[in-house]
Amino acid sequence: MIPDRRALLVGAAALAATGPARARAAGDLDLTGRFVQGGHALGRTWPRALIFVDGEALAAASSSGRFIVGFDRDAPSSVRIEARLDGRSAGRTLDIAPGDFPVTRVDGLPSSTVTPSDPALLARIAREVELKTEGFASRLDADHFHDGFDWPVTGFRVSSRWGAQRVLNGTPARPHYGIDLAVPAGTVIRAPAAGRVTLAEPGLHFEGGLVLIDHGQGLITAYLHQSRLDVRAGQDVRRGDSLGRVGMTGRATGPHLCWRMKWRNRNMDPSLLTRT
Repeated sequence: MIPDRRALLVGAAALAATGPARARAAGDLDLTGRFVQGGHALGRTWPRALIFVDGEALAAASSSGRFIVGFDRDAPSSVRIEARLDGRSAGRTLDIAPGDFPVTRVDGLPSSTVTPSDPALLARIAREVELKTEGFASRLDADHFHDGFDWPVTGFRVSSRWGAQRVLNGTPARPHYGIDLAVPAGTVIRAPAAGRVTLAEPGLHFEGGLVLIDHGQGLITAYLHQSRLDVRAGQDVRRGDSLGRVGMTGRATGPHLCWRMKWRNRNMDPSLLTRT
């Protein structure tokens, strides 16, 4: 764990410093970003070019030529990014620096949120997985990510770092794919960038009040454990709009916002896209 926002930013900067900040190929493919596990590449190329990642077509550049590629927590040590359009191609191979992921322990959780076994509860969880899968499948034709993100809450303390290996009630669990921002209950959660709400559900078993936002090309941010939701699915939001209020619903031991980010099923560290 790290104690505050300053420590988080220092750690993120150290990670970013281990990888290149910019790569260019013949003027046709410009890449900037945080080339680390959990990081990203922000790209600029020909408008509507297809974007290939390690040979697989995963996205298309926007009408202005912008695109994003996310690097998962377990991304390999190198990634090939290529843009192709009308017989032209431009590509770069990026070195991806390893992340620094601690082990964190959380005790005192209800057993139903760690090892659920009741058939009715398992059926409910399965239905909720379908809702979340649909929300994460959104592919908005936009590039609202290109000028960075604001923090969704102010005055926070980082209570759990992104990517930490979790041990819940003594049981090893999957890594924590969010960054936990501890603030008082009722703190306003604001959209860190423009986008479209793809899911707004008030009472999910694990996440509690959950909002998902597509910022373009399938870059989805998630806001967990909310006590109140101020948006609805299908609503377009601008940077700074209220999404809801911080709570401790779902699997939580205290009031905080768990902030998550995904790009096409790749888990990313949202703090690495913040502007400050």
